Amino acid sequence: MYPELFRIGNFPINTYGVLLALAFLSALLVAAKLAARDGLPRERVYDLGLWMLLAAIVGSKVLMLFTEPEYRENPLRLVSLDFLRSGGVFYGGFVAAILAGYFLIRRYKLPWWKTADAFAPGVALGSAIGRQGCFAAGCCWGKPTTLPWGVEFTEAGHEVTGVPLGVHLHPTQLYESFGALLIFFFLLWLHRRKHFSGQVILFYAVLYALMRFTIEIFRDDPRGDILGLTTLTGLSTSQMLSIIIGTWGLVVLILRWRRATHDEEKVSSTPDTARA
Repeated sequence: MYPELFRIGNFPINTYGVLLALAFLSALLVAAKLAARDGLPRERVYDLGLWMLLAAIVGSKVLMLFTEPEYRENPLRLVSLDFLRSGGVFYGGFVAAILAGYFLIRRYKLPWWKTADAFAPGVALGSAIGRQGCFAAGCCWGKPTTLPWGVEFTEAGHEVTGVPLGVHLHPTQLYESFGALLIFFFLLWLHRRKHFSGQVILFYAVLYALMRFTIEIFRDDPRGDILGLTTLTGLSTSQMLSIIIGTWGLVVLILRWRRATHDEEKVSSTPDTARA
């Protein structure tokens, strides 16, 4: 891990912040390219992406107020340069970005499902890059392990995030980074072969939820307990959100797939003379 790249005078340039910026830029460029392939206006996609980026940053910080006691006690940390080191709950940013995207897509008069499909692979790529930043900062760490790929963090990371020292931990940041990268390549492949609009973003919702729920089993960093639900259910906040978002994505995916299949069967059964 390497939490700080270099300094400009006394100002630190943190690895997390640099990789986070790279993640957003990569996601936006991929979304713009896929949107152009689908005939969507590139300029609108860039505008949409930037507003969704802002919403994601705000949403990820707001959810931290509910999950991490240190931020509830000192909310001003959320608007300080501390966010460049680490911080932000992915699902908070994801939900906020979806909400912002929904209203802006309607305002820009863009097709919702087609636009969401263009953004989905980029979001997965951004997650893959962003989790490398988490690994560099030392946040989002895993439980102790004796597996050969267990990692031990340095004193520099402990000072920033409080990650345990002197013990080998599951590299949960890398688990999610590599998992998200696989999802990115799958969604990129799917985007060229999708049978209906919405198939890509819905597959992303299901696959990410499944991956995140599993990885949460191996995480060990403190993330609070919203309304006592973690104590009551034994599930983390992200696991509960994974169940909600994953279930929603699967149900809508099945419904839209059935509708698309029905429409295809209806068209194929129509006589050529009638279609002419």
